[in-house]
This record gives sequence, C-alpha cells and structure tokens, in this order.
Amino acid sequence: MKLAKLSLAAMVVAGLASSSFAADTLADAFKNGKVSGELRAWYFDREGSATADPDKTAANKGGKDINADIFNVGVILGYVTDSFYGFKLGATFQSNYAPFADSDAKADFNTDEYGSGAVLSEAYIQYSIGNTTAKVGRQFISTPLANGSGSRMIKQAFEGAVLLNTDLPQTTLAAGVVTKYQGRTSSSLTGAQGVATSNDGDVADFTSLESLVDAHAYTLLAINKSIPGTTLTAQWAGLDNYADFYYLEAAYAGKAGEISYGLAANYELRSPDNFTLLKTNEDGTMYGAKVDFGYGDLKTYVAYTKVTDDAAIGGFDGGAGFGGGAQTAFAKAYSSKTGTYDRDSKAYSVDANYNFKAIGLLAGARYTGVKVDSAAANLKDRGYTDVYMQYAFSGALKGFSTDVSYQDWSKDVDGHDFWFKANYKF
Repeated sequence: MKLAKLSLAAMVVAGLASSSFAADTLADAFKNGKVSGELRAWYFDREGSATADPDKTAANKGGKDINADIFNVGVILGYVTDSFYGFKLGATFQSNYAPFADSDAKADFNTDEYGSGAVLSEAYIQYSIGNTTAKVGRQFISTPLANGSGSRMIKQAFEGAVLLNTDLPQTTLAAGVVTKYQGRTSSSLTGAQGVATSNDGDVADFTSLESLVDAHAYTLLAINKSIPGTTLTAQWAGLDNYADFYYLEAAYAGKAGEISYGLAANYELRSPDNFTLLKTNEDGTMYGAKVDFGYGDLKTYVAYTKVTDDAAIGGFDGGAGFGGGAQTAFAKAYSSKTGTYDRDSKAYSVDANYNFKAIGLLAGARYTGVKVDSAAANLKDRGYTDVYMQYAFSGALKGFSTDVSYQDWSKDVDGHDFWFKANYKF
C-alpha cells in the first residue's frame, strides 16, 4: 500500500515535527495556526442503461435508463492551530451546491453529487507526546479498511478516536473506534449498507452507526518497512452486528537508474455477523496481485483481483470495509468501480500514464475487465475503458488544477461517465 494513502501515519510525522516549534502561549497557538482552502467547480455527465448504473441509485432500480448531467460548486475551508504543549485543534468545513440540477440529475446523482449545503466534517483535538499521537473527534481517515472517499464533492468523514505510535523501528501502529459516519448526501446513507431511502437533496450530516447497524466500528492497523523497499500492511476492522474484515498486503518497490518496478500482493477476508443485513453467513475472500513498471516519466501496471464464490467482499457504503474509499482491490477502474467486490468475480486492469512534468500534465489510459461467474450475483460482465488527464497550472495560476476523465462502459452493459473537475487550492 502506498504510504500516501495512509494519512494516519502522516499525521504522526506532522505532529512530532511541529512539537519542536510549539507556540509559547495559547494566543500564539491560534495566531500561528494554518488556514487552508479549496474552491471547486465540477461537472459530471452520465448516460447508459439502468443495469449499467455504477451507483445503483434507487431511481434506477425501477428500470429507468440513465441520462443526466450535474454541475456542482463548493468551498472547503480548514484551520489547524499551532502546537501548544502537544495539543492541536483542527476543523474543516465542506460545502456543495448544485444550482442547475434538473429532475434527472436529482434522481441519478442523489446518492453522490446532488446535495446542497455545508457540513463540519472535521472538528478534533489532537495530542502528541513522544512517538504517540491521539486524535479525537470528527476527522478524515485514510487506511485500507477505513477510508472516506474524496472522489465526489463531499468527502466522507468519521467521528471517533484514533491512536498512533511509532516507537518500534520502521513501524507504525494504530488503533481506532468510530461512532458516527458522514456520507456524501442525505440520501447516501439512510439505512443498512447505505441503501438510499430518501431524496432530500441535502449535504450529508453525521449519522450514528448505532442507528444504522446497532454497533460501533473498531480497527487495528500495523505498517512495517523493516525490509528495504518493502511495505507490509495488516489491518482488522470490525463492526459488531455487521461483519469483521481482515486485510494483508505486501508491496515491494525498487529502482535501477531510469527504470522503476514493483510487485504487490494482497488478501482480504470478510466474516459476516448479521445474516439479515448481508444475506449470507458465508465468509467472503478476495486476493490479488499487481506488477508495476516504469521508465522515466512513463508508468505502467497490470493488476488482477479475484473474489471467491462463497460470498461478496463489499463493506459499508460501497467500499471493501468502512467508507467508499476502502477500495482494496488492485484491479479497478479510474472512476466507477462496479462489480469489483461481487462474489465469484475476476477482474484485471492495465494502466499506462505519462507525466509531462515540463508542462504540468499527467495523461493516461486504463482498461478494466470484470467477469462475474456466479448467477447469484445477478450482474453482467463489465468492461471499463478510462482516459484521464490531470493538469496543474503554474506561475500566476499556481494552485489551480483540472482533472478530466472519460469512462466508456462496454461488454454486456452500455454507457459512459464524463467527469470534469476544476480546483483551486489556497
């Protein structure tokens, strides 16, 4: 697992580094705090048959074809105090508005993009002492099995407590408990497993996990880099009255001159606790492999993922754990990822991209094929062809970037997704 995704470990490093420059007074802690922000303007266009719907919204379950587009604007504002005797306070507001959404957009994007308003996604207190950091309150979490997705306007967040320690050489240990969860819209998580039951058109607020599945979520995580070039990751995440998840990953990366290479393997097990919610008492098992190769600014990879025929591996709100960002499968499409965690499925991805660093452009293409062998999954085989470009401006427009992607759905389904994202960070 790339360490860039494991932001909890980065939190420890940031906390320890800042302790050497702590504020002398409480007033200085607030005065020397850091403000960050982002302006967003995003446009999504989706078209296809009802059975091809990547998000399986309630409106499309009745057989309605997809033909909708939506334009969103939003602001993100964050503030973190300077360290004061090891303590920090942080807060992040997110907002989203879809002023021109028509009836089709409201129906087809109700669980991910159609939701207006603002939410206080982060409001936490953090304390660091030695090699240990504790963070309590609303916060973004990014680990393999607990991860809030940021692919839509509103990033998913959690409320709870996380404890991290780096006393052991080349090792990060973490433990956490989550009591509440914030989805993307008011329709994204109103019942068990994120089934939409309303269409209020609001930004999601925090929802108690007890009101959804009568339980709290817990997790333990270990990351070790003692072997040169190798990252070993192990995580458990459990939600009483729902399921337990176990994840293992070994990743090796090396470089020889202009040539870069890597090899990774992963394994995940979902053990269900609730037949009523998950419709099965069988364990779901997933395993995969990934090979990376690059030369200079050209990067490529081939990935494979297999889910056994006993049960699906899908988790809470779209991921393979808790949060839509818990996308542990190596084989997955650039944007929509339907079918990745269905039972008795095989998937592979081939990706190639080139970084034109002189002009700030990253361009790439990916193909992902998903074959669902089990009739019980009630899904068709799928193929996704992605073309994507990311451009970062410089000079007077530094901080402004765009992310453009087009995804064609093929094989036994038909449709496309087009995403245009313009962002300015300050």
